[in-house]
Amino acid sequence: MELTHFNDQGRARMVDISEKDTTARMAVARTSVTMAAETLSRIKAGTVSKGDVLAVAQIAGVMAAKKTSDLIPMCHPLPLTGVNLAFADNGTDELYIEGTVKTTGKTGVEMEALTAVSAAALTVYDMCKALQKDMVIGPTYLVAKSGGKNGDYESKNK
Repeated sequence: MELTHFNDQGRARMVDISEKDTTARMAVARTSVTMAAETLSRIKAGTVSKGDVLAVAQIAGVMAAKKTSDLIPMCHPLPLTGVNLAFADNGTDELYIEGTVKTTGKTGVEMEALTAVSAAALTVYDMCKALQKDMVIGPTYLVAKSGGKNGDYESKNK
């Protein structure tokens, strides 16, 4: 497999996508934040002193998806057509974050989905660090993607 992010001199480059077809693209990423049961309970009850943790994490994830090309050097700026984050938990000590990102374009949105869930998880950490500093973020991974010349992908890590 050829690594497309390197030029003839072996230096990093932004891939030229001008000849690629415009297609509907979608990517889903997932991460988790493991924490004490009391911390998760307070998030769910809305009693964290900094405010509604999940509402702020939702906004952070959307904003991060839109700014991915500012954070990841070789990512193309994309006109996103949809960004959604969903939260669930295991009832005790783990918060799950899933992000779905869509566009119609010439390159995929995997990095945007991964960035969205990462920023949401970091926001949860930031808002709850006064309660608990040993929260653990991850694993963070791509669940699925569709569109483009490489076709669809679905992770075995569902």
